[in-house]
Amino acid sequence: MNRRYTIWAALGAAVALVVAAVVSFTRPAPQENVPVPPRLEPFDTNDARTHPTIVALDSLNAGEQLKEQLNAHPRIREIRHNERGDRSHYFYNEIAVRFQTPPDHRHLTRMEAAIRGQLVKRLDHVFVFRSHEQMYEDMRRYFRTLSTVEYCEPNYIYIQNDLSRPVETPNDSFYARYQWNLPAIHTEAGWTLSRGKQTVPVAIIDSGVDLTHPDLIRRLGPGYNVLADDRSPNDENGHGTHVAGIIASQPNNDEGVAGITWFNPIMAVKALNADGYGTSIDVAKGIRWAVDHGAKVINLSLGNYQPSSVLEEAIRYADAHDVVLVAASGNDSTSQPSFPAAYPEVISVGAVDPDLSYALYSNYGEYIDVVAPGTNIASTFAGHQYAALSGTSMAAPHVAALAALIRSVNPRLSNDEVRSIILESADDLGERGKDPYYGYGLINVYRALELAKP
Repeated sequence: MNRRYTIWAALGAAVALVVAAVVSFTRPAPQENVPVPPRLEPFDTNDARTHPTIVALDSLNAGEQLKEQLNAHPRIREIRHNERGDRSHYFYNEIAVRFQTPPDHRHLTRMEAAIRGQLVKRLDHVFVFRSHEQMYEDMRRYFRTLSTVEYCEPNYIYIQNDLSRPVETPNDSFYARYQWNLPAIHTEAGWTLSRGKQTVPVAIIDSGVDLTHPDLIRRLGPGYNVLADDRSPNDENGHGTHVAGIIASQPNNDEGVAGITWFNPIMAVKALNADGYGTSIDVAKGIRWAVDHGAKVINLSLGNYQPSSVLEEAIRYADAHDVVLVAASGNDSTSQPSFPAAYPEVISVGAVDPDLSYALYSNYGEYIDVVAPGTNIASTFAGHQYAALSGTSMAAPHVAALAALIRSVNPRLSNDEVRSIILESADDLGERGKDPYYGYGLINVYRALELAKP
């Protein structure tokens, strides 16, 4: 099996669309006092050399395949959160343990012998152990007897919040609908106020980025591969590259697609594997690395339904260091809170369709802060390609990019002030005021940058 087929097969398992109901809303009236954004010219489909094909992706039910694969995995168990079947996953023979003081080599060896396993990962005071014989519950009982242990929890699995399964042939209709998402949030009008700055990097905690993609190569800053513990976060899945392109695909360069920012560098942090999932400690480690290396905004297009103390500590660490955190709400059309989106320090993002109606796959609930375009979003993809994907994974980077533009136009703003501007400037949709489907509404780049100006 060649590498390309492996990548497509892995992508074919990426996550998730469950259509549970049909809900429609009327399109809101245009907002006053906002300049009409210039229309982008569609691709010339006769010029394949300068205008590459955007591959259409079938989004229906793909995420369920990944969940079923996780359920069938011999080392993975599921947690059912409610009767409708919302699930989270963890490795049954692994445990994350936080110590008050990290154990020395002698005590660590004793612990490994007690659980008949070994230490496999570490993040500061948090250690992840894997047993060859014991289950999580057995290890938990042992570690809770130790006075130096603050808490124990499973090594939770986080999966991408996109919807994707490739079809064999390109769909030229994407040219005619080229990047509907930019005018929908008044991006081009916002560019008259700010196009971003190189001093405001955006970290993407994901599957990495195609490091040689022609539309991204000039926008890449320092990166980190959590899984390999090196500085080469190359994307073997495609999801991270797609998220990166929404934020930073180089605009106005006569090829590919346009990102929302022109100059903000991308910090690619690879915490998800080629199949599109990673553990809580890997995501937490990626967040800590991004904060320590100067990220001003962090995008998290991933999640599950189980809160994690390891992840929550990393979120609080980033928030305490004045980083703006943005996360996708999930794609199961459920009100079950998804993490990290449901943490109060994080801007939780739902998705809308091209007619600005609530996307039926998007999760909902009181924790939703805003919505952004999420359906049929054209962007960069692994292997120097372009693709159109759907999901709240695609909606979240719109908000992360807006946060980067806000911090570019006014670097003095705190992360809480950036969050307030994004919520206050949103175009109210659905029921008047904040509601569980649209939050405070659809982000508005122009109005947010107007509010952010010093």
